[in-house]
Amino acid sequence: MPNSAATPAAAPPDPLECTVLTDDTVPATPLLPAQSAADTSEAVAARVAMAARLEESGELGPGPVCEALLALPRQVLMPQAYVRRSAPDEMPPCWDLLDFSRPADREELLERLHSGDSVAIQHGGEPILGRVPGPRRGGVMTVMSSTMALTAGLLQQLDLRLGQRVLDVGTGAGVTAAVVCFVCGDEGVVTLDIDPHVTAAARERLSALGYRPAAAGDGTAGWADAGPYDRTFVSFAVRRVPNALVEQLAPGGRALMTLGTSSPSWPGLAVIERREDGDVEAELRAVEFGHRAGAGFDRLFLSAAFLATITPGGGRTQRSRLSPPQDAARGLWLALDHLHPGLVRHFGAEDLTVGAPECGSWVRVKEAGYRRWDVTTSGPRDIWAEIQDVAGRWRAAGAPNVFRIHFEADGIQWAASPNGALTWQLSPGETGDER
Repeated sequence: MPNSAATPAAAPPDPLECTVLTDDTVPATPLLPAQSAADTSEAVAARVAMAARLEESGELGPGPVCEALLALPRQVLMPQAYVRRSAPDEMPPCWDLLDFSRPADREELLERLHSGDSVAIQHGGEPILGRVPGPRRGGVMTVMSSTMALTAGLLQQLDLRLGQRVLDVGTGAGVTAAVVCFVCGDEGVVTLDIDPHVTAAARERLSALGYRPAAAGDGTAGWADAGPYDRTFVSFAVRRVPNALVEQLAPGGRALMTLGTSSPSWPGLAVIERREDGDVEAELRAVEFGHRAGAGFDRLFLSAAFLATITPGGGRTQRSRLSPPQDAARGLWLALDHLHPGLVRHFGAEDLTVGAPECGSWVRVKEAGYRRWDVTTSGPRDIWAEIQDVAGRWRAAGAPNVFRIHFEADGIQWAASPNGALTWQLSPGETGDER
């Protein structure tokens, strides 16, 4: 249960404008309790540089989210983080747990925390508090702090304001919860994570910043006792919109979450809004990036061994006048992911390459002249035919990149193009958890 009796955080500055500095000047933001003891000039400079990069790329604009990112010391929320010391395909992998309390680790840790990349903070489901820094071998990373560009962009879409009640589902490192508390005040903020180790660490570190919003539990069930919520943010991918989160949305409220399948290649952003009259409207937007899947997913990936099977001379090659879809046709790829699940795009390949790791099928499409392509396929699935099937249906639907989400009384959820010509049912399976 969140500590509703806790002293509210100080109100944030008037969020009229956020000017990202490019020199060593300390930004004019209020000092948080942890800053005097744990912040350093190097950390402040790293935050300023991170915000400047996000602003330059167009992923961060003026406003309260920018103010929060400049003020909040990330090394307080993530005083330890993992870096990989082995090659991507080397097994077992080797990791090193860096610690801000060790002077030798500080420069590399600050670079990692402010690089814009995702940050690994838990290995193999371990307790997070009280860890001894140093090397780890084998295993997998079970909690990641999302890329700052993704987090900042979504938080800006939430249109956070002082005094809003906010449900943060999937606490992770507590970055989202800290930003929300900074902007809205922590009195109406609840952050949920199913992993008690994550919750314990977040509670301690958010408390160091003067915030006390943490609670424990399955985030897909929400936290009805503190609702309804003006804003809901889910930081892991779900297969369908959790009904409890819709029910706990206040009139005028908005919820954001990544909606997808076991494939990481083509995410969708679900935007759910409850109108003032109580009716719910929702849409699924095809986007380039989304949150990683929760633990309830069987995550698909293209292993080095699988990629090694996609070799010149292998498979069956045919000449085609049908062009491969453009990357910008995100609505098509999103529909493909749901209508023909199990596919993963190899974005590092020079030519369009898509594989189905569960059955070993793959397709590679290489330009062979003016309006001609060599299409090489292998395995029991004809992935090229699947792509062209969805491409035709997508064009007939008006080439949409946004689909409506329909909620039926029996709990079934559908995604549909505006003209209804392209539809699919959202999976009724597990939604995943907060990892």
